[in-house]
Amino acid sequence: MQRFQYLLWFAHEHVSFRLHEIEAIASILKIPIKWIEPPSDKPWYLIELPSEEAVQKLSARSVTMRRAIQLWADEPTVPRLHASLKEKCLNGLLEPYKLKSFKVDVDLFCNSQTQEEKLERIESFSYMPFQGHVDLKNPDVTFQFIEYYGLDPKIVPENPVRTFFGRVVSESGRSLIHELSLKKRKFIGNTSMDPQLSLLMANLGKVSNGDLVLDPFVGSGSLLVAAAKFGGHVIGTDIDFLMLHGRTRPTRKQTRHIARKDESIEANMIQYSCVDKYIDVIVADSALPFWRSDVEFDCILADPPYGIREPTERIGSKESLPIVKKEGSPVHFPSKVEYGLNEIVKDLMCFSSKHLKLYGRLLFWVPVFRQDYDDAQMARHSCFKLIGNCEQVLTTFTARRLLVYEKIKMPQDTDECSSAIPTASTFREKYFTHGNENRLTRKQKKAEAAKNKEIWFAKLNNVNVK
Repeated sequence: MQRFQYLLWFAHEHVSFRLHEIEAIASILKIPIKWIEPPSDKPWYLIELPSEEAVQKLSARSVTMRRAIQLWADEPTVPRLHASLKEKCLNGLLEPYKLKSFKVDVDLFCNSQTQEEKLERIESFSYMPFQGHVDLKNPDVTFQFIEYYGLDPKIVPENPVRTFFGRVVSESGRSLIHELSLKKRKFIGNTSMDPQLSLLMANLGKVSNGDLVLDPFVGSGSLLVAAAKFGGHVIGTDIDFLMLHGRTRPTRKQTRHIARKDESIEANMIQYSCVDKYIDVIVADSALPFWRSDVEFDCILADPPYGIREPTERIGSKESLPIVKKEGSPVHFPSKVEYGLNEIVKDLMCFSSKHLKLYGRLLFWVPVFRQDYDDAQMARHSCFKLIGNCEQVLTTFTARRLLVYEKIKMPQDTDECSSAIPTASTFREKYFTHGNENRLTRKQKKAEAAKNKEIWFAKLNNVNVK
């Protein structure tokens, strides 16, 4: 079978998610990938694929990739790249495209260029026998020239360390990020997830047409929207009655004095034309599962609360009062109590071991302090295999990790779940303690800088400063 070489060109963000996303999409589409180079943190992957259709399907779902390029030249310097292209043009490489309208895009990674420098680079390809006209808006074919200057913006070499040229085969699915923008979304909350991360979770969860997807901490439903966009039938649960019924205080600053109206997760589904994939949302406590034993999900996506902007709670009472039912009244539930992250994760994994299909995927986020992070703290369960552990840096001292698990066996009575994730109260306490210390340090540095400035001016004017 003939295979073709392609360069997958990525946006330089969420780097640790790239490989897991590409492998998951390839698995969903049953596309065999052969690596020309081992995957790395550089903003590209070099691969071989069986057809152009395969790379188009792969890129159409990816939200970390920018575009897929059929590789024509890959050289360490610009002169060698031009020499290689001249030779290939003589051998008829450009023949199928020379009468078509075209444009040449130029991308410098870890460097910048003026418009004049960009035009100069484009003109350097004038030896290529183009006969079609230039069309910057809607060309028949787009060519891509890339100069790579390394990963360190503080140390930029005079010349690129690697160069690429090729024909753009397809754009990625990143347009979906803008389509699902929270700025335009009808219903959002304090913790509504960024569209790109929501779509990444759906891709890493291998959500595809007809899948049944659950979010047990649904909030305003960002994960349901992303999963529905990839064909999943979605359902969510949450303990927050007011959130699910759109009665919380509006999040947008300009409308906080106006009560919510016609806002709900269903309204979002209607907005994005995927209401046919929406099953429902249910007010429920994830610590008290209510599902029938034979209910099975294809994928479970979750972003549990961390105790910072949303409380971590479950049904219960500090006095251990029983749940009672008064005659002539509905069931009475005692007040809510703290639900530690460690407990949340253990309950989620035990629930998923029973209600996730074999080889289905469970994904959830956990917050960590970067200096204290230890792989051993991450949850383990005998029914699951850890597929991915991807970091999103939040501040200089905090991050959160997306854990991706695949169910590898059916549950048994001897199954064990281990986790050493700090409780919500511990994380909250450390979060604000570090934040206050950080603010105090910045204040002290600012005062010290002002004092030094005052001393410098005093010396300049021969004035004594106390």
